[in-house]
Amino acid sequence: MWIFMKLTKLIFIYLLTLTLINCDKNDLNKDEKPNILWLVTEDNSTHYMSLYNKGGAKMPAISALAKNGIVFNNAFSNAPVCSVARSTIITGAYAPRIGTQYHRKMKRVQLPEQIKPLPTYLSKHGYYTTNNSKEDYNFVKENKIWDESSGKASYKNRKKDQPFFHVQNYHNTHEGSLHFNEAQLKKGLESNNLDSISPFPYHPDSPTFRYTQHLYYKHHSDVDKEIGKFLFELEDEGLMENTIIFYYGDHGGVLPRSKGYLYETGLNIPLVVYIPEKWKHLNPFEAGTRTSTFVDFVDLVPTVLSLAGIKLPNSLDGTPFLGQNVNKLNLEKQNITYGYADRFDEKYDFVRSVRKGEFKYIRNYQPFNVDGLYNFYRYKMLAYKEWYKLYNDGKLNDIQSQFFEPKKPEALYNIIDDPFETKNLAKEKNYKEQLLDMRKELKTHLISINDLSFIPEPHFIENGLNDVEAYSKKNKELIKKLIDISDLSLNEYQNVASSIKDALNDDNPWIRYWGLISCSSFGLEAIENLSQINDLFETDPENLVKIRAAEYMLLNNKKIDQEKINSLLKSAKSETEANLMLNTLALIKTKDPRFKLQLNKEEFPASWLPPVREQNALVNRRMNYLTNNE
Repeated sequence: MWIFMKLTKLIFIYLLTLTLINCDKNDLNKDEKPNILWLVTEDNSTHYMSLYNKGGAKMPAISALAKNGIVFNNAFSNAPVCSVARSTIITGAYAPRIGTQYHRKMKRVQLPEQIKPLPTYLSKHGYYTTNNSKEDYNFVKENKIWDESSGKASYKNRKKDQPFFHVQNYHNTHEGSLHFNEAQLKKGLESNNLDSISPFPYHPDSPTFRYTQHLYYKHHSDVDKEIGKFLFELEDEGLMENTIIFYYGDHGGVLPRSKGYLYETGLNIPLVVYIPEKWKHLNPFEAGTRTSTFVDFVDLVPTVLSLAGIKLPNSLDGTPFLGQNVNKLNLEKQNITYGYADRFDEKYDFVRSVRKGEFKYIRNYQPFNVDGLYNFYRYKMLAYKEWYKLYNDGKLNDIQSQFFEPKKPEALYNIIDDPFETKNLAKEKNYKEQLLDMRKELKTHLISINDLSFIPEPHFIENGLNDVEAYSKKNKELIKKLIDISDLSLNEYQNVASSIKDALNDDNPWIRYWGLISCSSFGLEAIENLSQINDLFETDPENLVKIRAAEYMLLNNKKIDQEKINSLLKSAKSETEANLMLNTLALIKTKDPRFKLQLNKEEFPASWLPPVREQNALVNRRMNYLTNNE
């Protein structure tokens, strides 16, 4: 009798278990939703982690998460800097399409009506949304985005049984953690064995660079300990099996030539996703595996919405890679990602990229802008300062020197053979077909998103912030034309000389502007236009056209009366315009440290000159550098 009762009980438990399993797979309560957790570290690419590369920092908590999760080998930020990347993360939209592509924002853009931050969608469907604690968005926050967003924000304040979406940010790996001084460097060199550190091929192999990399690895380990504590607490609360966990870096790494640049070290981020057994039907991948599927930040919003069972709005640029009805076969075909880099603090550049499978194409729209162009915040790092000094002293090899020399208008790299992007294949005959395919791919993309960066930032700020959609639509045909003019630099000069002359004589200032940029891209090949360029510098009604004309002359060692430069700067109509004009002069000084600006910075309005260490003291920083006070 006892055996019969025992057997009956076991059968009952077995049948109940089958029922629950079947329920988990097919009949989950329609109102039940998974918790979703983002663990975010700042400023780190795959290149610095042992999970991805031998010799990288060991992060046991993340590795443990990966054992039962999915490791994405090809996950990418669309931008290599915080505010731009985070604006994309939270909207699911390419930044140059909606005007959020500049870091730091001079002013915030109003989001188009159909684009909402991710927590807005989740809140409407019952989620408690919390962020601890970095936002850094380049758009106007209308109404309340998060239920809580602060250093004390916690999912623990939700109602009983309410699903949560929580973001936990970790800051120890941020660029600022490497702003040590000479005394700290000396102490670090005395107390650490750096023999195991292998500097990247484009870095000088010096004690400064070795210690910087060593310290960066240590910060990774420190962050991992914090993450481990957070996960332990989550498990202790019994939440692990109902919580989908993402770990990722908010953009690429921070050693010189990564953060702010569209190389893989600036874009290829770590991404690990853990999906518990209860929600495995939302996971097209096998737990404990790696995937080569390409995913990027525009995909995060649609992925989270898909996991939460929320219908995707039409305004999103990305596609879900997890969730309901996601097909693994289709995912495995995903092999493309786009990148963009514009202004970083006071430093302007304009670069776009596309990675397609093993090949990477980079389009430098202003190739005369050297990568190593001075930037106040970046050059607080001793490694940057040393690199620049070694270059000026002639102590670098060809690969290490590339950072301070003019770029080519386009670059093509085989990432498998050349993971650090040091060998440009763009001019090699064997890769011509690949080059043309990638060039077309990128141009088609830029036209499709109507890339707003082709019109200078000062004009956008004055005319497009309040209704970016209308501004974009109004300038759509102009942007197409500007893209075509910018692409003149991809041809032999003699084949496009007449088109450049036409651009210089056009009635539209931005066509003249890009005609001058094309001249600077060709350098002395375009010297036949010198008289016309000088006339534009002297008489053009648009300040930004004048400074681009001056740029051509200065880059090609043509003398300009200093008083005329000073007069042009004093005529700046806005802080943004002044900063863009000063960028040209900073470029000249970076290339020739003897160059000095004579203008007194007090000539500018006081409101443009907050203390130099404040985030938006852009004009003040540039002026200090140019007048040799920095």
